[in-house]
Amino acid sequence: MNRIIRRRALPAEIPAFGDMDPLLARIFAARGVSAADELQLDLARLVPVGRFAGLDEALALLVEHRERGSRILIVGDFDADGATSTAVMVRGLHELAFPDVEFLVPNRFEFGYGLSPELVEVALARKPGLIVTVDNGVSSVAGVAAARKAGIDVLVTDHHLPPDVLPRANVILNPNMADEPFPDKHLAGVGVAFYLIAALGRLLLPGGKSGGLAAGLLDLVALGTVADVVPLGQNNRILVEQGLRRIRAGRCVPGITALLEVAGRDPRRCVASDLGFAAGPRLNAAGRLEDMSVGIRCLLTDDPNEAARIARELDDLNRTRREIESDMQAAAMTALGGLSLDRAGDLPCALSLYEPDWHPGVVGIVASRVKEAVHRPVVAFAPDGEQWLKGSARSIPGFHIRDALAEVDRTRPGLIARYGGHAMAAGLSLPRERLDEFRTLLANVASEALSPEQLTRVVLTDGELESPDLTLSTAARLRAAGPWGQAFPEPLFEGEFAVRSVRVMKERHLKLRVSPKAGPGGRGVEVEAVAFNQAEGIGERRPTGVRLVYRPDINFFRGIESLQLIVEHLEVIAD
Repeated sequence: MNRIIRRRALPAEIPAFGDMDPLLARIFAARGVSAADELQLDLARLVPVGRFAGLDEALALLVEHRERGSRILIVGDFDADGATSTAVMVRGLHELAFPDVEFLVPNRFEFGYGLSPELVEVALARKPGLIVTVDNGVSSVAGVAAARKAGIDVLVTDHHLPPDVLPRANVILNPNMADEPFPDKHLAGVGVAFYLIAALGRLLLPGGKSGGLAAGLLDLVALGTVADVVPLGQNNRILVEQGLRRIRAGRCVPGITALLEVAGRDPRRCVASDLGFAAGPRLNAAGRLEDMSVGIRCLLTDDPNEAARIARELDDLNRTRREIESDMQAAAMTALGGLSLDRAGDLPCALSLYEPDWHPGVVGIVASRVKEAVHRPVVAFAPDGEQWLKGSARSIPGFHIRDALAEVDRTRPGLIARYGGHAMAAGLSLPRERLDEFRTLLANVASEALSPEQLTRVVLTDGELESPDLTLSTAARLRAAGPWGQAFPEPLFEGEFAVRSVRVMKERHLKLRVSPKAGPGGRGVEVEAVAFNQAEGIGERRPTGVRLVYRPDINFFRGIESLQLIVEHLEVIAD
């Protein structure tokens, strides 16, 4: 696939960040940071708890049911955000002496997403007085109606974009509601749950004890926020950084420590990418393949041995998930006609893929992988019974996939049975026989919205890293300057290197020894570089020079730290 390598734009004048390292100052300026205050990540700078509309009503509803002794049922979602949101609510309410708190998470294969009428039927057997949804509910019109008809109060906490018709819950807490004054529209579901528990603690606990309650939940908030890939503005960066500090200090729930350790990550060195690429996928594996209640139990137990046992179970599920994903991804690329990536321009502007044997729990990952390969919005579908398809969509910058589904629904009412999501990810259901109709309509919406330039992947870099900065110390400074993540990306650099050695690992990956082409013959410091899934980039050649887009990282091996370049893009330089 064609890519454009482009340097990030810098302001005409780099802001004054005190005595900050000039390299870091340039990196922060390129990410829109304009003042040193924006880099302060202490809890005192969080958006105040009381800014949510509907918060007083939500607190009153919870206190009423506490005084009644009602059973409160937390209804979560089957991803990492939903699991951490559930854990935050259950742990928080227990700490606040709510006498009867349980959780229920829908099995995606039986009930699908959210508080459906069918799930309410299951909930009725537990006789709750109040249902609290976390990371879902704002689209659950029928499910909320069923619960209210049965005499159950409903408090919706969610962060997804609301539909035109809202459920008639007692209270809805969502930063994306119309006229909602809460300024951070990018909270994850776990962030909304955290704010609710923090406000409840402030109401019910004497003195400064509420601060301790809220701080004790930040490890879960960090994991859910990173795993849900929400933009890391300052408010979310504070939540993530404070949670990471607790994890590194060993003051987190045993389940997070166990998930990191089973993935081979040291909790004492934990950074955001460890949550996103190690702990998060293992937690998600439960919801994708079996039942997310397994993952939630991992986060709720206070027994390290039990947490380790469940984490091993989740790790096994994640291995199975990767095997299924690999087969499905190969089938997806075959479905594109054995496409060579440099022919991506021949594709429709949006892709809708389906195979009858695809696993519904893994289609989201497959959509993401194909999107990365061809830089197009992608919807991957799996069977949902005999007559229905369940789809998971992933998009590219400049194309709001949830709004695109709304446009398809407006153009052809009734084609999509239900849908919801964000700008970059969404889910939907439709009749199997109408897949071709949907495929055409979505491609038409995309073709009207996306320019050829938007359909070419642009890799943004922070320029070249001078040879004196190509050090372990620089990698450590960049690592410590996070958290990095969505909309606040980890620094990437570009440069030309002489290749000293290269070998292929596991038929897909490259390990190289390279030196910056700074002096005669490229002499200079020699560094190890790893390029995952890029062996095809060199074919049978053993190049003498390459252009790399990379990020400096620290390789921890047998107690020794060394500099390692993680290569995001590799081009062979002609001899």
